[in-house]
Amino acid sequence: MTLTLRILLILSSVLASCTVVRRIRKSKMQIDDAVFWVLFSLVLIVLAVFPHIIYWISIRTGIQSPANLLYLLIIFVLIMKIFSMSIKLSVLESKITKLAQDTALEKIEK
Repeated sequence: MTLTLRILLILSSVLASCTVVRRIRKSKMQIDDAVFWVLFSLVLIVLAVFPHIIYWISIRTGIQSPANLLYLLIIFVLIMKIFSMSIKLSVLESKITKLAQDTALEKIEK
């Protein structure tokens, strides 16, 4: 991993963490979502500060470039986050539909 990539990872992670903390203070983000983003940022900072970890993993997995492994891990984590958010969204849509139906039935009964 180049020094430029490492510095970019650290700066973007710190910026993301500051943004998350600011949104929590303004009550625009739930704590469970904030925990994910702060932990994700911390992992990126650790990997940037200690690049030998990502080098070791890339050697063990047979991936030639540690930067490629890092991008692969980031993409995988973000896809999993999108998947979990999609599940939450489906559950909420079902609840909204049920509430709308219940409200409509109550209005008809009156």
